[in-house]
Amino acid sequence: MRQSVTVSLPASLKKKLDQATKQGHVNRSDIVREALRQYFALQEFRSIRSKALAEAEARGIFTDEDVFKEVS
Repeated sequence: MRQSVTVSLPASLKKKLDQATKQGHVNRSDIVREALRQYFALQEFRSIRSKALAEAEARGIFTDEDVFKEVS
């Protein structure tokens, strides 16, 4: 079930949003939904990457060559 959310934007950002709706033939909600999906995907990626880097460093893996040695 969809729910409405009110968002306050600076005039310059709203203008860009309105231009994007005309150029892309989509509505504001579609653009905002996609932007939020991308934002949350990026946050999840960063979280996973941070954990993976910590684990790699703990195992002495610092470079691409180190990774290659581990998987070869």
